[in-house]
Amino acid sequence: MENLNKTRIVRILRIIGPIIGLITILVIPPLDLVPPLIAPLPDTVQEQVDEAIDYGLDGIIVYVDQAGKEPVFYSAGWKNKLTQEPADPHAFFKIGSIHKLYIATAVAKLVSEGSLSLEGTLADYLPELVGRIEYADQITLRMLVQHRSGIPNFTDDSEFDWFTPLTDEEKALDLVLDDPADFKPDTDYSYSNTNYLLLGRILDRVLGYSHHQYVYNEILAPLGLTHTFFTLDEVAYDDVVSGYWYEYDDDLRFLEGSMIATAEDVGIFLRALNDGSLLNDDEQAIYSSIYEYDHDGWVPGYHSMARYHEDIDTVVVQFVNTTGGETWGMANIIGGKATAVSTIIYNRIVRILRR
Repeated sequence: MENLNKTRIVRILRIIGPIIGLITILVIPPLDLVPPLIAPLPDTVQEQVDEAIDYGLDGIIVYVDQAGKEPVFYSAGWKNKLTQEPADPHAFFKIGSIHKLYIATAVAKLVSEGSLSLEGTLADYLPELVGRIEYADQITLRMLVQHRSGIPNFTDDSEFDWFTPLTDEEKALDLVLDDPADFKPDTDYSYSNTNYLLLGRILDRVLGYSHHQYVYNEILAPLGLTHTFFTLDEVAYDDVVSGYWYEYDDDLRFLEGSMIATAEDVGIFLRALNDGSLLNDDEQAIYSSIYEYDHDGWVPGYHSMARYHEDIDTVVVQFVNTTGGETWGMANIIGGKATAVSTIIYNRIVRILRR
């Protein structure tokens, strides 16, 4: 009987052991993330921003737009460590995947006017990809916007290098052409940068000119936004925040391939997207059916968060020019220690605003 009980215990431990391990990783934070998690909440946002630097971040910019109040800017740390230039809340920053909000907005507007159809397929818009992308005749525009296409993510390819500038979209697309789909269209969700590369190409073809210009003319100009650009070479290099890898001094600013904007421009855009002042009723209904209303962005050296908090009617945009850093558990899941710290700081700032 004793041996039988021991056998049962061993079997139970084999079953629940991995489960306990997973819960520990997801629920119990890594030891090096405990200090920013448990520290007493400061009285002001600026105090929290100042404290962020103590946790290994090189620089931080925060923009807060509370309804009924003038927007407020906060910053701490460095814009450029080499020149000892302090963080500038009005500097240009690489916003990474936040750019997907602008593309989704363009799609909603063009669908509303009849230039695009959400049910049109990849084969309809880019017939040359039939036979090169699996299920091209079944993947709709809606699925591309919503990351339900099953097309592999080119940035996950073993040959993709985040630290080598890649501005040639053809080379990026070549990384996934002829690869099997991750899943059949619309049967699952998987975030894929390839989807938005293809959306940009579809927009260019339908418009007959660059979708960048369409965004400038139809989305940014009506809002008076003059500090948002699609490429690094459109802005003065010294006006861009330097980007760093955790505990390294190499400036990653030279890496291309990201939209550039100020925190204020992103905040104004996000407010207009959420309050209905950017899109008409039909466009807003279409947008609501296809994509989200806030976003994070990540490229080496740059982590950005742009979110609207309805309960306090507040837009909070945070830019941190540090990524990477090895630690176990949660930080590895969400993108390295610096990204984890950045997320913790953001959430604490929102808590201060709610208080």
